[in-house]
Amino acid sequence: MAQVCFGVDLGGTTVKMGIFTADGEVIDKWEIVTRKEENGAHILPNIAASIQDKMAEKQIDKNMVIGIGIGVPGPVAADGTVFKCANLGWGVFNVADELSRLTGIANVKVGNDANVAALGEMWQGGGKGYQNLVMVTLGTGVGGGVILNGKILTGSRGAAGEIGHIKVKYDETDVCGCGKTGCLEQYASASGIVKEAKRALESTECDTVLAGKEITAKDVFDAAKAKDAFAVQLVEEFGKNLGIALAQVAQVIDPEAFVIGGGVSKAGQIILDVVSKNYEENVMFALKNREFCLAQLGNDAGIFGSAKMVLD
Repeated sequence: MAQVCFGVDLGGTTVKMGIFTADGEVIDKWEIVTRKEENGAHILPNIAASIQDKMAEKQIDKNMVIGIGIGVPGPVAADGTVFKCANLGWGVFNVADELSRLTGIANVKVGNDANVAALGEMWQGGGKGYQNLVMVTLGTGVGGGVILNGKILTGSRGAAGEIGHIKVKYDETDVCGCGKTGCLEQYASASGIVKEAKRALESTECDTVLAGKEITAKDVFDAAKAKDAFAVQLVEEFGKNLGIALAQVAQVIDPEAFVIGGGVSKAGQIILDVVSKNYEENVMFALKNREFCLAQLGNDAGIFGSAKMVLD
């Protein structure tokens, strides 16, 4: 077998892992449970043991391994130090050093999970062919990753790309999970879309298929596709908030493309249409006509991006 690398995507529920060739071919992929008890003390030992088991199964010797890349849900410094991954129970420590010690593999790279997913999409997904892009993940929250000249933009403490906490409304009183008010995440995430739909239904009487039912973000987009006027307005407001935020991002980053992923992105073309329209209306002339693409790697973006970190 030729030289390989491991890509690891550490999530709050499961750890996704894959073995890759240097050309980006997936040899194998699998998952293990994320054990968060005892402040996440078992997470890295379990990952190391699983990698070693897979190496034995595939008859991969250490000298065949280029390295291990791992994406984690929190800010990460360039040297692999994480800063309090709260949902894992972790404090501040160097993940790269610890995983290297546990596996005996010297080359370990660590990145923020959203940034790593962006790198994966640039390498083998919806952003393939672009070296400068912004990825937006629309799920329970709103995440982001920035790729400049083919490399992750991490910032000084690994917190670059947190576009979900751009302030888009100044009269909001509800508090975001970050402690601020009016964040993009409060309106463009799956939960935010539902919250805005319920808020609008409470404040007005209208004829809509969304009335009197337990609403999901998918319901809102499906209704808008069916030309439900109330849902169309909700989607337009969603597109306005996200489009304006991405226009602000573009005026600092100047990307070639935006890649939109996460569960909400499954709504498809309607999201690209409404977001790009509002982007074009709110960005300066020199930044118009950027590409808007849907992510293609789904839940595998993180393992692809983690592998790519090692190969760069």
